[in-house]
Amino acid sequence: MSDKKIISVVGATGAQGGGLVRAIMNDKDGPFTARALTRDVNSDKAKTLAALGAEVVEADLHDPQSLNRAFAGAHGAYCVTFFWEHFSPDKEGVHAHAMAQAAKEAGLAHVIWSTFEDTRKLVPLDDDRMPTLMEKYKVPHFDSKGQVDHLFTDLRVPTTFLLTSFYWDNLIHFGMGPKPGPDGKLAFTLPMDDKKLPGIAAEDIGKCAYGIFLKGDELVKKTIGISGEQLTGAQMASALTKALGRDVQYNAIPPDVYRGLGFPGAADLGNMFQYKRDFQEEFCGPRDPEMARSLNPSLQTFEEWLSKNKERIPLE
Repeated sequence: MSDKKIISVVGATGAQGGGLVRAIMNDKDGPFTARALTRDVNSDKAKTLAALGAEVVEADLHDPQSLNRAFAGAHGAYCVTFFWEHFSPDKEGVHAHAMAQAAKEAGLAHVIWSTFEDTRKLVPLDDDRMPTLMEKYKVPHFDSKGQVDHLFTDLRVPTTFLLTSFYWDNLIHFGMGPKPGPDGKLAFTLPMDDKKLPGIAAEDIGKCAYGIFLKGDELVKKTIGISGEQLTGAQMASALTKALGRDVQYNAIPPDVYRGLGFPGAADLGNMFQYKRDFQEEFCGPRDPEMARSLNPSLQTFEEWLSKNKERIPLE
């Protein structure tokens, strides 16, 4: 019987959770083992985690009892929500409450809550620099997390609040990579002007989270921000040019234009990028790459990530 401490990982087949499960299971001499929580234990991704030695269990954020079972007997938990599945801030709140309550009932020693800033602290709802969305948010997928941080502290759950950054993997999966314009030349489009965008490889988020669990009590009650690098759109376009062997131009568009692009979540993301642009110091400051590297010595730069993933970026 293993004497390793169990870390229950919500969203274990997703980007953040999957990275953490792999980081735990790949450290054969480490103090932890992973309990991978997923809605479908028979999925290919779940089976891959099981093959690494992780305990794969069925759990659903809509079912508090399943969370209670999945957290029982664990040392810690990684808690994350899934806004882009449902686009509902209210559901995010319900899910966060279920996780905080389950963590409290299980008596967990350490929880990481993957969160974001509540942008309304800097851009109140009556501030017309950016539109209000859903009647009560500026950046719904940020605000919905930041506004429920207190659920963990109110219940006295020993929590580290983790501020993540833009996934470079969005260039592969979210359609944010370079696209050919009418002239056939590749353009990388962001509404960031000349401001820096903190970014990170999705797998490095999990590795940083593992580093937080290794530090334990030292980081409880702390807010930790991570990024792999902080680059302007022009710098990212230059790195893409080098990696792809094709000229990539940075196409800086106004946030209003981005909000009008019409894809699901365009308004939310347009506001998000505008927030990052307008409050660069406040946003970049907490996301120090050196902090991330102290947690995860193998932290990748954008160029290093591109060297591994350039063939996966769709260019059409």
